[in-house]
Amino acid sequence: MSDTMTDSTTEDGWEWAVVEIFGHRSHAGRAREEERFGSKMLRIDVPVKGDPALGWETHWYGGASIFSYTLTDPESVMRANRPYEPPSRLRIEAPYDDFVDYEPVSAVDRIKAAADRAEAATKENR
Repeated sequence: MSDTMTDSTTEDGWEWAVVEIFGHRSHAGRAREEERFGSKMLRIDVPVKGDPALGWETHWYGGASIFSYTLTDPESVMRANRPYEPPSRLRIEAPYDDFVDYEPVSAVDRIKAAADRAEAATKENR
């Protein structure tokens, strides 16, 4: 028996695995074979948001629906089920200029200042 098999199997029959169903759906969690409805089925418990403390979501599948079954470790299962976290954004403060006094300017004041500059430029060109 390989090291992967002994590390991923617990004493109560659970294995840490990634299961692909019909090649379209994928679940990472703890899995085992159980008899339900008079036939053997795969039970896979997926940790909610990658944290077993939040609970488990259980899925049942018949043997014919399993496309792939890959043994893995608990850390990989938790990482695969963590919600997406967008990368943090780095904000760099604008350089402070000691010689310029920054005052908030409204949009109306900026438009008036731009109009005054444009009027002054037209007077110079005449």
